Order: sequence, then C-alpha cells, then structure tokens
Amino acid sequence: MDQKNLEEIRTENARKKEYLRGYRDHVRMVNRIEAELEEIREIKTSISASCDGMPRGSSGQKDLSGYMATFDMLERELLEERYQRILAWQDISRCIKRLRNRYENDVLFYRYIKGMEFWEIAEKMGFSERQIFRFHGRGLAHLEQGPKKDVSECQSNL
Repeated sequence: MDQKNLEEIRTENARKKEYLRGYRDHVRMVNRIEAELEEIREIKTSISASCDGMPRGSSGQKDLSGYMATFDMLERELLEERYQRILAWQDISRCIKRLRNRYENDVLFYRYIKGMEFWEIAEKMGFSERQIFRFHGRGLAHLEQGPKKDVSECQSNL
C-alpha cells in the first residue's frame, strides 16, 4: 500500500472515530448540565436560608428571579441534550449493529457507546488487548457495510 492510500485510510478512520465519539460527547454534556443544576440548587439553598423571597431593589438584591431564570434555561438545555443523546445513540448503534462480525460489533459498542478503555474491553471479552485493537481496526474498516454505503448517511439522522 502506498503512502497516499495509507493517509486516506487514516483520514477516513479519524472521521469515523469522531462520528462514533458523538454519543459519548452527549453523555458528557448531560452529566455536565446535571452538575451545573446541582450546583445551582446548592446555591439556592444557601440563598434561601438568608432570604424571605421578596423582590428587593438592586442595592441588596436577594431576589431569586435570576436563579430561577438560570435554572429554567439549564433545564431546557438538559432536555435538548438528552434528546440529542438519544438520537445519537440510535444512529450510532444502528451503524455498529450492521457489522457482520460480532467481535468487531462488540468492540465498537463497548468503546464508543459504553466508553470503555481497550484494556477493559479485552478483560470483558476474554481476549488480549492486542486482539481487541485488531477487532477495532477491522470494525472501523467494515463500518460502512450494510444497506447504507456511507457513514455520513448514518449521521444524517442527527
């Protein structure tokens, strides 16, 4: 294989990995927003202890309307991110399930849906880490198999 083909394969694999990591990105964002909401709840609790909830002037503002607006915005953001997470999971799972080899399918599922490290996958599947790398590489190469010819078509549902 010449250098040009190797570079094309690397570029294609990088594109596929970025697509497959999309689900874990949504998982991270959901967790982040949930952490922000929890932080705001804690702040509200500390404010509530010293506030009667009545609107105040700007000088000593202990009004909770800003808190409520921020909380509401984050809750809407969380709902949208959870929805995007579901769409990504459906789309990426569908693409992975098209793989004919069950080991390649398992490795890509554990890696990109469950977010496991290669050594964890090797332990779970009872293979060496080196063999898991082989399954991963073959899985990426075969990812375009199935009714849809291009991974970008899988992404079209997102």
